[in-house]
Amino acid sequence: MASVRLGRLIANNTAFFLCDMQEKFRPMIRYFPEIITVAQRMVKAANILEIPVVATEQYPKGLGSTVSEIDVSKAAVYSKTKFSMVLPEIEDFLSTRKDLRSVVLFGIECHVCVQQTALDLLAKGLDVHVIADGVSSRSLTDRMFALDRMRQCGVFVSTSESILFELLGNSKHEKFKEVQALIMTSAPDSGLLSKV
Repeated sequence: MASVRLGRLIANNTAFFLCDMQEKFRPMIRYFPEIITVAQRMVKAANILEIPVVATEQYPKGLGSTVSEIDVSKAAVYSKTKFSMVLPEIEDFLSTRKDLRSVVLFGIECHVCVQQTALDLLAKGLDVHVIADGVSSRSLTDRMFALDRMRQCGVFVSTSESILFELLGNSKHEKFKEVQALIMTSAPDSGLLSKV
């Protein structure tokens, strides 16, 4: 019987990848404020759970830095012109993390940089978890088909809250109350149910 990949998330072998949440994209990306809210929550949770955060900025000279609402002071931040986040510096990061099995991926644009990053990480044998309520594009059609394609390729698509509870695993986790405080208010609506 073939084994089924479950994509279980365990904090000590997981990294969070924040893709290109930059100022110049603010007026163009659908549900950008809502995606910022989810990204804030995820970065704060990563800091609480001591999960490394890797962030990229696409051509920051022209597109600006990561939005000020997201605190990336504890993250490794890399500039890029390539669409995928998998740069030589990030490959170095991956190679030093021998126990890394899973990457939780969120940011923009879903159908370009997020999708290409997900595919590159899958090709490296990693489990990739894309946060459905933490990604967007200029077009919701592009986002919808990118999520479908990534799922077809083996990406696990889930929500921010589901991922955080899976990383905790138990209400007796020593950091449960801190993480629970981040999700006491549900994630904002980011238009995911518009096709229902």
